[in-house]
Amino acid sequence: MSIAIPTPSDAFTRLADFALRGQPETIPGSTMERAALLLLDTLGICAAAAPMQAGQIARDTTLALYGSSDPAMSAPMLFDGRAASLAGAAFAAATQLDNLDGHDGYNPTKGHIGVVVVPALSVLAQHLPRLTGREALAALVTGYEVAGRAGTALHSSVSDYHTSGAWNALGVVALAARLRGLSDDQLRHALGIAEFHGPRSQMMREIANPTMLHDGSGMGALVGLSSVIMAEKGFTGAPAITLEAPDVATHWADLGQLWQTELQYVKPYPICRWAHAPIDGAKLLRARHGIDHEKIARITIRSFAESIALYPGMPDHSARAQYALAFPVAWMLVEGHIGLDQISGEGLKDARVARLVALTEGVVEERHQARFPAQGRWADIEIEMQDGSVYASGDLNASGGPDAPFDAATICDKFMSFAAPVLGQARAQRLQDAVLSLTEDGTRFDAVNALITPAP
Repeated sequence: MSIAIPTPSDAFTRLADFALRGQPETIPGSTMERAALLLLDTLGICAAAAPMQAGQIARDTTLALYGSSDPAMSAPMLFDGRAASLAGAAFAAATQLDNLDGHDGYNPTKGHIGVVVVPALSVLAQHLPRLTGREALAALVTGYEVAGRAGTALHSSVSDYHTSGAWNALGVVALAARLRGLSDDQLRHALGIAEFHGPRSQMMREIANPTMLHDGSGMGALVGLSSVIMAEKGFTGAPAITLEAPDVATHWADLGQLWQTELQYVKPYPICRWAHAPIDGAKLLRARHGIDHEKIARITIRSFAESIALYPGMPDHSARAQYALAFPVAWMLVEGHIGLDQISGEGLKDARVARLVALTEGVVEERHQARFPAQGRWADIEIEMQDGSVYASGDLNASGGPDAPFDAATICDKFMSFAAPVLGQARAQRLQDAVLSLTEDGTRFDAVNALITPAP
């Protein structure tokens, strides 16, 4: 890829106009409404992740390493309240979110955007008390639209598969540049800095050995906000070649025309998206045939190679449980539900689930592989009973994607199921009401921040 781009490209000019000068009124109402639901969904997962070990480590590490003596560069950490630097507070929330794999994603990028742009919005809004609800959503949309295109541009121009932090940092830059009023030149350098320092970490390494590293998004948030502050102070780094190189220009041509925000998927389970279609298949067959899990003799899952590469055995910690395949399918067959209780604590030791995991075989299926990643996450599942009966799901795409998106009521139900046990029913309900009202004239984002800053 050529990197000699001395003057701003047409793609950058288009991005700068979109990010810095675009008005909320130019964004379709359906996009703004979806952005509010994505915000609600992400905050629910962030709240649920607050008591988890990874989130606690992230927040404590932030206090130790990423503080600030400048009040103008500080903000309270989400669902914690203790102050850290802007970049540190965003890092803490994004790392916390990344370690409960129930947040939104975008099929073509094979990764996640809300995990970084929601923390960046909430952190920066601490210094914008008059930020309106509609302007907050417009900033959020800016982050989604830029990050998604940065992700597809990166994947098309390199040979290996990087984590989301490698490209979602650019979405943080675009959102922050809008909210902090950067100039075109500062924005260009911030994008270049973020692309250069974005964590190009190896996703399949994490799939093979799941840990708290997850999808690199904590570092993506840290790099994104750090890049903005560096550019404000005069640090240079332009251009970002995943934006300005001629061979990626097509990825940016529809900015402001095709609204990728509306194409994000919402997860029904806190499990890697690659396992969702088999889980949906297990749910379907359990309901359709009244399957008694004690009488199952064999389970066959057919999917794309990356899905079959997910952890095949009984996980011994939550990170591995979230990147497992047979394990969540088994839980769905045993209880018809997958939540926090299933992927942590005693849920990792259930003998009923262990029996089914041992009976499960994963098979790479070429027709599902051909659909990955652009067309979704496809699979089929077959269950053989001890009496010889065989039940087959047929081909299924993971639920909650753009081909069959969840409605507002479903997303609200999911939010309450994750947020209420941590925040309490009353606080969770107030938060839901505040977020959903952001599309209305006269609302302000500080009503949301007041509910997501204090510790549970």
